[in-house]
Formats: sequence, structure tokens, C-alpha cells
Amino acid sequence: MPLLRRQFIGLASGALAAPFIPRSAWSQLQSYPNKVIKIVVPFPAGGPTDLVARLAGQCLSSALGQNAIIENVAGAGGTIGSQAVARANADGYTLLLGGTNSNAITAAFYKNLSYDPIKDFAPIAAVGVDSSVLVVTPTVPANTIQEFIQYLRSNPGKLTCGAPVGISPHAMVAFFMVRSGTKMVFVPYRGGAPLITDLLGGQVQMSIGAKATLLPHVQAGKLRALAVTSDGRWPELPDVPTMRESGFPELTAYQWFMLLAPAKTPADVIDKLNVAINTGLQAPDLRASLIKLGVETKIHTPQELQKIVLAEAQQWHAIVTSAGIKID
Repeated sequence: MPLLRRQFIGLASGALAAPFIPRSAWSQLQSYPNKVIKIVVPFPAGGPTDLVARLAGQCLSSALGQNAIIENVAGAGGTIGSQAVARANADGYTLLLGGTNSNAITAAFYKNLSYDPIKDFAPIAAVGVDSSVLVVTPTVPANTIQEFIQYLRSNPGKLTCGAPVGISPHAMVAFFMVRSGTKMVFVPYRGGAPLITDLLGGQVQMSIGAKATLLPHVQAGKLRALAVTSDGRWPELPDVPTMRESGFPELTAYQWFMLLAPAKTPADVIDKLNVAINTGLQAPDLRASLIKLGVETKIHTPQELQKIVLAEAQQWHAIVTSAGIKID
């Protein structure tokens, strides 16, 4: 077959394989965004996801010249807000601030979801990654994980622990009790903000939570840190060991914060949002704001993020299964 004919056939078959985009839809893509963008946070205001979402909104507003508003739709471990986004129009105007808690871990906790936390979303961009810390209140007579475990074994069921239900802190608290052979009374919460209020008030004595929200209280002496979940020790707490150093290597874990859209959102819109977030993350003032929260910025393509979500899902499925957590 002549070369020109082969090239023509190849081009023709490629054109047939490409999706047809109506003129009206193409016009919308070219003018996107031409109205307010809504970022759904599936947890209460004041928690780490909410704080990161507001910075992501600033990124989009600055880069795209269009307002990005935050809507908190809390409940059921983040599944109510996530489901709302999964069912929203795939036009780039309703997004989810998700990641580890809303996408990678959800299927391990909830077996009868009406949506798929991975397949029903298209990753846009990473905003950052955070690690966690196991904290106790100052009234707990323990300065190390080993002392804490000894106290719990001597006083089974005496202390109360808490965590937002259906997300990574819940999995880590439950895994810690199973792995250490200890028992505490577990108190479920709808989000990180109300949990911190009760921690500081002494209603619960132990939890594992994000650096973004717990580190300031540790530094102020209101909470005591016993171990961190990162690969290495935190520069802010050089004397606090890692979970691996403390005998819990399975709890070397991170929380990814990502911006996601409904699965069928046009690739052009996804790419435009990805550039907007990644450009914004390079601004010194925004990076400083995230670092202040304890969140490390990350630059990734949507394709790279999809692989990260799948890897995270495998890790958290193993932790939830080992902890024996069941949520109806």
C-alpha cells in the first residue's frame, strides 16, 4: 500500500476513534470557567480537609479569574459529600476536595456504597500531603508509646479515644488497639474539628490526627505527641519517634489531599484545572500557608494521581481489614 494512502487511512481511523464534541460543548470548553466553581468538602468546617480546600480555592480563583466557593457537606465518613459530587454534572463546576480519606480508604470501610469512590472520579491535581501524630492529653501518665501501652493494659477500658468515622484516623486508632492488644472506649466523630474540641477539653484522652490541626496544640503543651506516622521524624518534634521506630511499621502512612471531578468531566477541563492548581502551588505565599498547616505541596499529573489513589487504596484496605472494622 502506498505510504500516502496508509497515512490517510491512519488519520481517518483516528478521526473516527476520537469522541465527537458538539459545537456548543466545544464553545463551553473554550470559555470555561464562566461561572462560580464549587469545591465540596465532605467534612465539617475547620478540619484539615476544609483548610486545604480553601487554599485550593484561592489557587483556582487567582489562576482562572473566577470565584471558587467552598461547600461543607459532612456526614457518614465523607460519603455524603463525595456522593453528591459523583452524581453532579461533569462540567467542571462541582469538584471534590478528596484524596486518601474520601477516595482511597472509603471502599474498605463501606461495603454498600451507591457510588464507586475511585471509578466515579477523575483526579485533577494534588494539593499536598500530610502525615499524622498519635496524641494523648496531659493527664495520661505516658511519655512514650511503650509506656502508653503498659498503662492501657493495666487499665483496660479506662481511657476514651476518638476519631472521625470512616477515614484514616479511625483506621489507625482501631489498628493500634488491635496490634497492641489494648482496649479503649471509642467515640465516633463527624469530623476533625469537633474531635479536637473534645480532646482539648479532656472528654477523650487519645487520638491520631493530621499534623495540620494537632501540631499547634502539641507545641502549645495542650496535647502530648507519642509518635508520628511519617517515614522520618518531624523537624518540629525531633524527640518524637516515628510509628516505625515505635514498633508499628504498618502505620507509616500519609494523607493525600487532591482535587477531583466527576468521572466524565472533559479532559480539556481537567487539564486546565491541573495547570491552575500546579501553577498556584508554586507561589511562595501559598506554599508558606500550606507548610504552616504541615502540608507538603506536591505537583502531579492526573494520570500519576490515579496510580497514587490505587496504591493508597491497597494500603488502607490492609489496615482496615487487620483492624476488623465494620461499618453498616
